[in-house]
Amino acid sequence: MSSDFDPTSRYGRRHAERIRRAAEQERRTATQDAHAERDPDEPFVGWRFVGSRRWVGYFAIAVAFAIVCALFGMWQWDRRNEAVRENDQIAANYDHAPVPLDQALPRSSSWNDDQTWLRVTVTGRYDTDDQLLVRNRVHNGQPGFEVLTPLVTADGRAFVVDRGWVPTGNRQDAPDSVPAAPRGEVTVVARLQQSEPRIPGRTDPAHTDQVQSVTLTDVAKKVDAPIWTGAYGQLASETPAPTEARPLGWDRPSADTGLHLSYFIQWFMFAAGGFGFLAYLMVQEYRNLNQDDPEERERALERQRRKDAKPKSDADIEDELIESRR
Repeated sequence: MSSDFDPTSRYGRRHAERIRRAAEQERRTATQDAHAERDPDEPFVGWRFVGSRRWVGYFAIAVAFAIVCALFGMWQWDRRNEAVRENDQIAANYDHAPVPLDQALPRSSSWNDDQTWLRVTVTGRYDTDDQLLVRNRVHNGQPGFEVLTPLVTADGRAFVVDRGWVPTGNRQDAPDSVPAAPRGEVTVVARLQQSEPRIPGRTDPAHTDQVQSVTLTDVAKKVDAPIWTGAYGQLASETPAPTEARPLGWDRPSADTGLHLSYFIQWFMFAAGGFGFLAYLMVQEYRNLNQDDPEERERALERQRRKDAKPKSDADIEDELIESRR
């Protein structure tokens, strides 16, 4: 180059512009490479990958799974609370001193859920002509019927008494025999039960004394006397006693609350386990993406040293022997 080269000449300016553009292109390339190194799928990304769309989706799935588990858990909790409430009610009412029926149920439609299992006493005469049989009642795995006998009181109203269970007959869809109710005036002690709901899609067999359920509004159509429609009674005792063994009675309800509390805990453990599994996957991906990081390498070596320092189990020794023979 001559000593009189003028960098401000046209040639010099063009040459300088090319150099500037080349340098600018190199800077852009370097910047793009730096951004590329920070891509979540490349090494040395640290924990930035958890902000990617894929991991946001994983977190959303874990949250949805936890919500479903929580809903099932609370459903089990509600069932457990219902079982506890029923047990408390049985303890309070099952052996309660009998209450006069007119006091417990002042109106025919009277009913309160707290009255389930409450013992009541009522005096009247059994109307065996309007006696009914409730179908499809099972005892110890055997099909049968429950015997409903209206007890007509002095004011002309009838209280439906479920006197107990009888088996299905050997040759027909009806009991072979039904024990007779006591004649004359009878004092009955019974435990109150709410009228049962009508079974959808089922109707009472026509021209028979059978019903599908103890739905008292339907029973009222088959009994001549007006009846209490809010509740009926499961027979506890009757005075005078019948001349023959009465239908089979009921055992005291179990006070067991079932496994609802265990299921409640398990569902919330499942919810926590979902987040735990997500955290495990997150750590594994961090280690994979950062395996060339010197600090992560050191941590990996430390984990391996701790693992090697542990005494080997019989299964590990057996696996090593098998591998050495291959």
